[in-house]
Amino acid sequence: QVQVVESGGDSVQAGGSHRLTCTGSGFPFADVAMGWFRQAPGKEREGVSSISAGGSRIYAPSVKGRFTISRDNAKNTVYLQMNNLKPEDTGMYYCAASRTAMGFKPASLWDYWGRGTQVTVSS
Repeated sequence: QVQVVESGGDSVQAGGSHRLTCTGSGFPFADVAMGWFRQAPGKEREGVSSISAGGSRIYAPSVKGRFTISRDNAKNTVYLQMNNLKPEDTGMYYCAASRTAMGFKPASLWDYWGRGTQVTVSS
């Protein structure tokens, strides 16, 4: 029954903005951390941002100041607002859910994953 689903991937011009959406079901959404990860071809999955159950946020240095993570617990939804996009932001973006409230942890310790949604940023 656990499900994590991303949506909103697109092709975007460098310097532009875009927003990704993730919905979760089958787990206590409001009680757990949610996160966004991305993976470029041939590279390992890397953390982009996470938000704890209490609302604490962390960002990868490469996106800090440009991306914003937020959550709407009433809708079991987490968002990733991406501004001033760069070609190096290109990749498959994955939404993840944790069984715990803490979001500061590596990808290997996250529990539920979406299928991914592609973001391509052209120069």
